[in-house]
Amino acid sequence: MSKTKSAFFCQDCGHESPKWLGKCPGCHSWNTLIEEIKVKKSSSSPFSRKASEANPKQLNEIQEKDNPKFSLNDSELNRVLGGGVVQGSLILIGGDPGIGKSTLMLQLAIKENIKILYVSGEESEQQIKMRAERIGIENQSCFILTETNLDAILNHTSSIEPKLIVIDSIQTLHSNQIESAPGSVSQVRECTSQLLRLAKEKNIAILLIGHITKDGSIAGPKVLEHMVDTVLQFEGDRNHMYRLLRTSKNRFGSTNEIGIYEMQNNGLRIVENPSEILVTNSDSDLSGVAISATLEGLRPFLIEIQALVSSAVYGTPQRSSTGYDSKRLNMLLAVLEKRCGFKLGAKDVFLNIAGGIKVDDPGIDLAVSMAVLSSNANLAIPEGIAFSAEVGLSGEIRPVNRIDQRISEVEKLGFKKIIISNNIKGFDSKKYGIEIVQCSKIDEVVRNVFS
Repeated sequence: MSKTKSAFFCQDCGHESPKWLGKCPGCHSWNTLIEEIKVKKSSSSPFSRKASEANPKQLNEIQEKDNPKFSLNDSELNRVLGGGVVQGSLILIGGDPGIGKSTLMLQLAIKENIKILYVSGEESEQQIKMRAERIGIENQSCFILTETNLDAILNHTSSIEPKLIVIDSIQTLHSNQIESAPGSVSQVRECTSQLLRLAKEKNIAILLIGHITKDGSIAGPKVLEHMVDTVLQFEGDRNHMYRLLRTSKNRFGSTNEIGIYEMQNNGLRIVENPSEILVTNSDSDLSGVAISATLEGLRPFLIEIQALVSSAVYGTPQRSSTGYDSKRLNMLLAVLEKRCGFKLGAKDVFLNIAGGIKVDDPGIDLAVSMAVLSSNANLAIPEGIAFSAEVGLSGEIRPVNRIDQRISEVEKLGFKKIIISNNIKGFDSKKYGIEIVQCSKIDEVVRNVFS
């Protein structure tokens, strides 16, 4: 009979302590230790590797496989993962409730032509069938399993032998070797550990859906993100139709890529050209609107920046931004007032990135500044002008990286002019079909746009 004992686990980092402590010794967080029942394992896992099977090898002795990655039918997911799914990898995807994580994974499972096991611990078979019919795709190689017992899932995996497994979600699984409730720190850590051994030893790619806490981090111990190979974040406002898939960790690719989807009645649609949906095609001249060329990883696209400047009703003016860093907005407002002489200290300033996306690229500083000035003067920026430059504390226009890709995207969408920095070495403006204006100070940009 197994020996039962209790231990205290930190909900943030998973640190184990034999007694309760107010402060976690591992991550130094307060009041995060909770008591759980722990069972000493009497037998090894069915996927545990014997010590005699693994021998040390030199790097040049390891044989590289022909196809370590396989591509999916989802081009955006391939882009975010670095070109495809690596065989034997463990991928964790998190996001807000109702953002579309389960829809994205089910859509992926029924679109592929490979053998896939979709495990759901939150929905019944009939509910999954209803969502699959709404998406409108049928696939004979996709197997649906509604199970929360990890040992039963491992047994079904041995019989089906899928190439890809989807778990929805990791917080609903429980192992018989741990007596605590599903979703607890010890259960999440143990289930993830066994799935990791399954992925590495059987060479099966596994996609895990993870819940998030109210502060936006993935629920469970922090060690969960260290165990997996890739961590994806599915973001977006449920009031908007667009969803963003970002990478916060990727052992097999870049962490700067982004995937864009559009939520529709029949599932998620891949957005091939985000510039066309993020920029409003309007013939009316509106003040406070500026277009900027930005980059997310290797993908350039245009975004629309909207600003509203009005007189402050109360004594302290408001500074509010959506999709943009509020501290950087305050810095740009101070630069405009100190270096350029625009009186914005007694004005309310509201800034919004159209489409509900978040951008942290400093290359949109100039467009933010021009949108604020346009709204302050109630003068519309002439149609066909885009901006791509960083603004320094002295009011200088600084260059940004990959300016060639940004200009090419602006030219492709039919813009007539783009304003950039003049401090770019080896830049040739003659190879482009649009007018390129290079400025050194922000007051030069104001004279060029509003003259």
